[in-house]
Amino acid sequence: MTCDILLTDEELRLSSQSGSWDFLHTFILAYQNAIDNELTIENMNKLNGWQNVLMAFGVFRSEVRSGGFVQLIYNGYGPYIFENPFASALRKMGAQKLSKLIYKAKRIYDVRKKDLEMEVEEEELCEIYSNFEEFDPLDDLYIEIEQESIDIIAQYVDEHINYFASVLKGPSL
Repeated sequence: MTCDILLTDEELRLSSQSGSWDFLHTFILAYQNAIDNELTIENMNKLNGWQNVLMAFGVFRSEVRSGGFVQLIYNGYGPYIFENPFASALRKMGAQKLSKLIYKAKRIYDVRKKDLEMEVEEEELCEIYSNFEEFDPLDDLYIEIEQESIDIIAQYVDEHINYFASVLKGPSL
């Protein structure tokens, strides 16, 4: 059963004034709160499909910005990103470049999944990055298209806001 995510028009107005990412992050923070900051299968069911897409984008952005696709996968988010309709949903939102990037990374992930998801000691983590250099150009491309992608996703969310939250008129909650 999904829970109702409530945001106020004032919260959304203020966050959008700070930029597209802050606008999206307002939703993502509400989702994190709704799932008690624990991304589990049970908690994912508390969010609807579009909310899960936005939540996945928040996870994706955070992981890829701090350690690339290898970190995203090593930290256990490979299935969440690559084994769900995330890339397809991004394409529907209009973020074609990001969708294509996810599909390219998925092809690498599918071929090398076993090696990518293998448990390693902390000391071996640096070695993992050198073993999967095929992700490097994709990491770089993400940085190049990130702001454009964020703007496209934010516009889609704004135009379809009822898919992502219930908006209350009035002061902040």
